[in-house]
Amino acid sequence: MKKNVVVALVALVVWASPTLADDKIGIFETVLESSVSFSETNEALEQAIGGSKLQLHGTHVVTVPGGKHQATVYVLTSPALVDAAAGESPRTVSAQLLRIAVFTSGDEQKTFVNMANPVPHAMIYFGESENYDALVGAAGNAAQEIRALVQAIPGDAVSVQTSPMRMEKKYRKFNGDGPAKMMAKFRTWDESQLTILEDSADNFDAVVEQVVMKLGERAVANADEADGWEIVSNIRLRDDVVHIGLTNPYIEDKMIGINSRYRKEGKSDLSPYPGVDHVAALPTELLIVKEGDKTLVLQYGQMWRMQLYFWDSGYRAFTVNVGVPGNIVESIEEAVLE
Repeated sequence: MKKNVVVALVALVVWASPTLADDKIGIFETVLESSVSFSETNEALEQAIGGSKLQLHGTHVVTVPGGKHQATVYVLTSPALVDAAAGESPRTVSAQLLRIAVFTSGDEQKTFVNMANPVPHAMIYFGESENYDALVGAAGNAAQEIRALVQAIPGDAVSVQTSPMRMEKKYRKFNGDGPAKMMAKFRTWDESQLTILEDSADNFDAVVEQVVMKLGERAVANADEADGWEIVSNIRLRDDVVHIGLTNPYIEDKMIGINSRYRKEGKSDLSPYPGVDHVAALPTELLIVKEGDKTLVLQYGQMWRMQLYFWDSGYRAFTVNVGVPGNIVESIEEAVLE
């Protein structure tokens, strides 16, 4: 226990302020190697969340190819981080969503807990903000809130940055990686927010209701087709923005498979999908924002998201699966506009 406390304190000092500009930071961070079962880890985590200041908005059991691993994703917010970002554009809402994953991996199918690291997300979405330092510091505090949760779960608490990893200056202007940048059309996060529909600002609530209804009308297909979407979370963070988290077996199968196909470390007959450690990239996002006299329904270009979360899969993985992002974007658009 003393070792775990030391790790937590060190993590707090490191992430409370963005001083390590030259260090590479993982878009994911492993926070626990559990010593109990997958189900017991989930139960303990849920109890810890219930006793914390974090707010849980959705839980989803991930479909892993062939059922070879187990994985659950949790979608949360930190009221302190939401308050810190209250003056920022509603389009930056993705920086306020926290995601924790519990998954099994390795020949013994041990259970691990990781998170989509709040710090690099803040670096991306608040890169041009006048309050950048304070917002990244608030994200660091949110990361520490997550690290604190796992102290209640039997096992070894850690703070390990995991791939893909980038320096702060890369996150602040993230427009893709290496030769694959052209696949995302060299777009930054805001340029990657694609408009599905627009309406008047007065119709904001009606648009939210319509979009949620439309998404619920189409049955979710199997992993072979991108049709149909499950709403994992539906969060109104403030009066001018609603964040909707979406998933289906297709996106889960492709993301885990793409990252696993060309990985060697941690891959075996008993652990064929090491890419399960990337499921904290889920759910994919739909934003409904009130901006000026308009209500906008936005989704992200999926190639931009795939590079952000899966670049460590390698360039070949992107070229082999070049049609996947378009399938996802078109499916979400059709579901909303149908």
